[in-house]
Amino acid sequence: MSDKKEVNLSGLRQNKSVWLVKVPKYLSQQWEKVTEKGEVGKISIEKKQGKTEVCFTLNEELAAMTAAGEKEESLQAPREYPFTMHTVGAQTMVVFSQADADEVSLEGTVVHRAECRPVVSDSYMKVKRLQVESVKPQRLVQQLDRAVATVFKPVANHDFNLEYEKKKKSDGKMVRADRQLVLDLLFSAFEKHQYYSFKDLVDITKQPVTYLKEIMREIGVCNRKGVHKSTWELKPEYRHHQPSEEEEQKSPSSI
Repeated sequence: MSDKKEVNLSGLRQNKSVWLVKVPKYLSQQWEKVTEKGEVGKISIEKKQGKTEVCFTLNEELAAMTAAGEKEESLQAPREYPFTMHTVGAQTMVVFSQADADEVSLEGTVVHRAECRPVVSDSYMKVKRLQVESVKPQRLVQQLDRAVATVFKPVANHDFNLEYEKKKKSDGKMVRADRQLVLDLLFSAFEKHQYYSFKDLVDITKQPVTYLKEIMREIGVCNRKGVHKSTWELKPEYRHHQPSEEEEQKSPSSI
């Protein structure tokens, strides 16, 4: 920044520890509706089998959303948001805030990073569908019933197109999309079918193989034997299909 600003470093002296949490866009939009002293929800931290589990529960009033379109539609947003924790690593990150145009304050040092992800359910898929439908495309395909006497001149290939094509070649003709977008595509696909070959998942997401495998290892498992050998399915905690016959035959000690 070219303008000089005062930085309040009292947060550094107080040794404040903060969490850096990524939340879905629609969730942050609901938070903005709360008054200054209002409650957005509650966080629970529990120990289960020696592992710390963190979950955010959205305030019941904020879970009621209104989707604006050709007609307003009321829907219920998911209330449960388990945290996916990540290590901070060797890097040092701090959080700043700006109360006015003159002073910037240091709030504290980031000690934990996390992603706040909703439990995938029918209500969540409805929210995502309405979000997609609310974004109107800038260009539409229109069928013409007669010839149009208009001369279209070719447009020079723009720099951003050249850069995109170059990146596609360097990434094996596929460009990494935002992680949350890939997860949405995968969860939507597994709502339709329980099992997919990895080639089908690549065709659905259009993502590089290495990147897609990294994501699938987090949310899915690859079947090594049985009638669904060499296919992928979601882990039980993400799954909405009924358990297979093989899983029902497993004893509790083998699960």
